[in-house]
Amino acid sequence: MSLIQINKVTKVYDGTAVPVKALNEVDLKIEAGEFTSIVGPSGSGKTTLLNIIGGLDVPSSGSVIVDNVDISTYKPDELVNFRLHHIGFVFQAYNLIPVFTAKENVEFIMLLQGLSKSVREKRAIELLRAVGLGDRVNNRPSELSGGQQQRIAVARALASKPSFVLADEPTANLDSATADSLLDLMENLNKDFNMTFVFSTHDQRVIDRAHRVITLHDGAVEKDEIATL
Repeated sequence: MSLIQINKVTKVYDGTAVPVKALNEVDLKIEAGEFTSIVGPSGSGKTTLLNIIGGLDVPSSGSVIVDNVDISTYKPDELVNFRLHHIGFVFQAYNLIPVFTAKENVEFIMLLQGLSKSVREKRAIELLRAVGLGDRVNNRPSELSGGQQQRIAVARALASKPSFVLADEPTANLDSATADSLLDLMENLNKDFNMTFVFSTHDQRVIDRAHRVITLHDGAVEKDEIATL
């Protein structure tokens, strides 16, 4: 079975005067080891789709099978626990805890998982070295550049040993050189460790690196293309 399987997923937001159909019977499969971008104009449904894959939102109808589990049937507390152990997240705004050091930010997910202090510290330091920040373990986010903060976010996403990483506009706040460096890092993690990455993005730099590009339009899959590498 595919790592991620979306079956006839529809999402309607009906909290407004006119209900908005963000996704319309989307069918999609993503295999382990993919480096895939979900693209489309604003309002096409790509962030909604990413949030549903990640259990941050729930479909109005259809099923979402992740790691052989139908998470669309889960209650909110079950989704929280599933995300904690199966999915890594990288957000546009970094979402680091300002008063924590780089190491403490990476450790935080493992703290929630109940891992011991020695295990947390060892893995956090290893991950920060892996993303090129071994000399910044005790720095707080305010003492780091945007690119360095996003690298910490990648390390944090990997700390839980997730089945895959979802990245929502991860390069949006970065200059070209920093974005390329971050994409190099994620491509290497994909190639060396078979880590699955799924991006939601407008950024052509990310799209150009993707091995597969899924284009949404009006909440439906318009194109699904494998890149020629």
